[in-house]
Amino acid sequence: MSVIIDEAGQPLEGLQAGTSPEDLIKETDAAGFAQDVVEASMSVPVIVDFWATWCEPCKTLGPMLEKQVLLAGGQVKMVKVDIDKEKALAAQLQIKSVPTVYAFKDGQPVDAFTGAVPESQIKQFIAKLTKGAGKSPIEQALDQAEEFLTNGDAESASGIFTQVLNADQENVHAFAGLIKCCIAADDKDSARKMVDQIPDKLRTKPEITSAVAALEMAEQSADIGEIEPLQAKLAEDENDHQTRFDLALALFNGGKQEEALEALLEIVRRDNEWNDQGARKQLLKFFEIIGLGDPLTNAVRRKLSTLMFS
Repeated sequence: MSVIIDEAGQPLEGLQAGTSPEDLIKETDAAGFAQDVVEASMSVPVIVDFWATWCEPCKTLGPMLEKQVLLAGGQVKMVKVDIDKEKALAAQLQIKSVPTVYAFKDGQPVDAFTGAVPESQIKQFIAKLTKGAGKSPIEQALDQAEEFLTNGDAESASGIFTQVLNADQENVHAFAGLIKCCIAADDKDSARKMVDQIPDKLRTKPEITSAVAALEMAEQSADIGEIEPLQAKLAEDENDHQTRFDLALALFNGGKQEEALEALLEIVRRDNEWNDQGARKQLLKFFEIIGLGDPLTNAVRRKLSTLMFS
């Protein structure tokens, strides 16, 4: 496993490994270009940043490139070339303006861009370059955190999500994960504070909307009650839609997603207009929490469509 670096350039505790920042980012010159770039790209993609000390956009782009290279954890390397010191090399590679960024793979240039670009575009540039290289340390850490959370260890999961967020302050998976950890720990106030910290540009991401929907449901169902008493009450009157609705929330909170969805479908089947189509609206919230591409969501959506249009 490689290394995850935080904002201060230090390895994240608990996620350290043998790759250091010095291994991933270096300066080169005409004499070292063949070895540092061409030969090195035979084993791992190499990004070459052509820059100059007088170039203002370079001062913005360079640090963003370095950050994303470090976050890639060894899947890509970066080489910096000062065009004022290496005029012959810049001329040979037809560098006409700075910043100019080349990507080398298997000894050949395979991609490039010029000018300062948003960090999101840098992420896409590196993702395209490293496609098929396997999961990065960040992705491995997120997988581990999700596994902890699934197994009921919200504290360990929260620690990893926090480390990832320290390294990548716009990581939507880490934001969403921390919200889910707070919900699992029944700390809805902290979850709400976490939601308030999310940058506006990230709020519409599916991972975030799903986590926020989960929080809203947890707040909505805080006083719903236990599953068994609700089941007993419903057995006395199968047309008690409010009790069936409450039971669906309790089942969902208890991890019984499919049963919860079926309970809401039953309300739609018996009385779709109940509570201003409350059951259908709650189903849509559940779909958002589970994931719109999840097989369970797709199966229940088909059933809902059949009921709505039959």
